[in-house]
Amino acid sequence: MSTGSVGRAFRRYVAASSHSPLGWSSASAPLASTSRLQLSSGTGFFAQCTCSGGRRNYSSQPDERSKGPIVRKKRTILDLHALKKKHIPITVLTAHDYPSARFIEASSSPPSSPSASAAPPSTTTKPPPRGIDICLVGDSLAMVACGYTSTNSITLDEMLYHCRSVARGCTTSFLLADMPFGTYTSSVSQAVSNATRIIQEGNMDAVKIEGGAEIYDVVSKVTSVGIPVMAHIGLTPQRQAALSGFRVQGKSAEAAFEVYQNALLMQEAGAFAILIEAVPFKLAKFISERLTIPTIGIGAGSGCDGQVLVQLDMMGARSLERAPRFLQTFAEMEEIAVGAVRSYVDEVRAGTYPEDDKHGYPMEENEWEAFKKTVVDMEEENASAAPGLPRVIV
Repeated sequence: MSTGSVGRAFRRYVAASSHSPLGWSSASAPLASTSRLQLSSGTGFFAQCTCSGGRRNYSSQPDERSKGPIVRKKRTILDLHALKKKHIPITVLTAHDYPSARFIEASSSPPSSPSASAAPPSTTTKPPPRGIDICLVGDSLAMVACGYTSTNSITLDEMLYHCRSVARGCTTSFLLADMPFGTYTSSVSQAVSNATRIIQEGNMDAVKIEGGAEIYDVVSKVTSVGIPVMAHIGLTPQRQAALSGFRVQGKSAEAAFEVYQNALLMQEAGAFAILIEAVPFKLAKFISERLTIPTIGIGAGSGCDGQVLVQLDMMGARSLERAPRFLQTFAEMEEIAVGAVRSYVDEVRAGTYPEDDKHGYPMEENEWEAFKKTVVDMEEENASAAPGLPRVIV
């Protein structure tokens, strides 16, 4: 029986009663669904609820108190803009596969320590939001995860593979992916087609495009078809050969003005945010204060609205020959990983791993004896077989 049928039957039952236990003035009052029904505290043939906490809702929605750990809401562009307005720094970190995406997702979980959960909430200020706001599948993975010598070597199909892996592991951060070198420079239609693939096949929320005035039409068109774009100005690694390496940009007055103009143009073209890389911190702060959209800095100082780092770099994986000035390592993953490999080798060679009782799978003794008897019987049968006949192998 549908909930609507139950509701109509219930109305007829109440109408037939001389006294409405719910105190309704009319039995024809609309009742959309029994899942919305609330019983009053009045007397009648409905027993009054004795549950603690006041009136009980008879609803298909689960009680908030019965829920498990609170899952963080999916980050949106509106959330990012709100963080800028509230002057709460935006956190961005790269991921290149399922495990690195899971690290980001796990960081958004509430603290598990009893002392942290038992601490009373502040009455003056709310705690900052948890976890990483934007998970970036950056083309830097070409160098740090794939071993290429530059970001220009990775193809769109390779990026899509990494995007899908990250999307499966990270579900609440805003998902952003770089458009690889050569996927948006030939024409506007090429850019729209490839950006669509990243959203549709890579399961991303937005794309990041490097450049300034020269990609104005690209950013404008891609955003006009409903694909959010983060622009990338300052040092653009895809052009490192033309820039004679990974060099700081905007150090002269003329160069600084060009970076500033590019920022204004990208905002005008419809970008929802701008990544500023390797420019003087005064310039980055100046730009951030004059834009209405968020800025994300990498090597651009603390004046940006948010910060981004490459996950493998900040974890201490020595994937680069020379670490950039702006990099800070928050762990020593390479030392831990190399140490773990060496320990594994040592224990296997020494015969201390695996331990049968700890790591093995047991077998019932009667089954083991039956197995051995079967083998003995087979060997005896084979031994008595005439020479030249095939042996029975079990």
